[in-house]
Amino acid sequence: MTRGWQIFLALTLVGIFALLYEGLWGDPRTIPTVLIGTNAPGFEGPDVESGKTISLDQFKGKVVLLNFWASWCQECRLEHQNLLRLHEQFKDASNFVMLGVNYQDDVKDAQGYLQQFGSAFPHVRDVKGVLAIDYGVYGVPETFIIDQHGVIRHKWVGPLIGDVYTQLTNTVLAPLLHLTVTSPS
Repeated sequence: MTRGWQIFLALTLVGIFALLYEGLWGDPRTIPTVLIGTNAPGFEGPDVESGKTISLDQFKGKVVLLNFWASWCQECRLEHQNLLRLHEQFKDASNFVMLGVNYQDDVKDAQGYLQQFGSAFPHVRDVKGVLAIDYGVYGVPETFIIDQHGVIRHKWVGPLIGDVYTQLTNTVLAPLLHLTVTSPS
């Protein structure tokens, strides 16, 4: 009986150590989502700037980059110029669209943010956070890539900056859009 307890205790300690190791030294941006490979939840809501209704159904057959952001989010400010750059790079692809999702924000603050930092693509309001819940968003910024068939293919937690931007462009978006990416000069 004592030997069984020793084995149980050893396995328990190993399990606790593994959890602590992952929690302390794992990549906090690598948050797995059960939604990868599933159909993207549908939505519709008012555009931040015009108030017109935006629906995911409008973009069937297109690759959709869906970026959750808020005017009060400092990391969103870090990535904003890269989002504009992504839009500029892929806007001529007929099978591509970018959508911002303004998460639990005051509409005036969101409009001011877009006026200050620039706006090149539509932004739907998620006033009550329901859309964020449907997508399993932990916090802003978070970005999802939805393929032409409406299936979520990629998720990134945190700002799209540095190597993350390059990896998203070259290994996720370009292949889905059947494009060859050239490095900017």
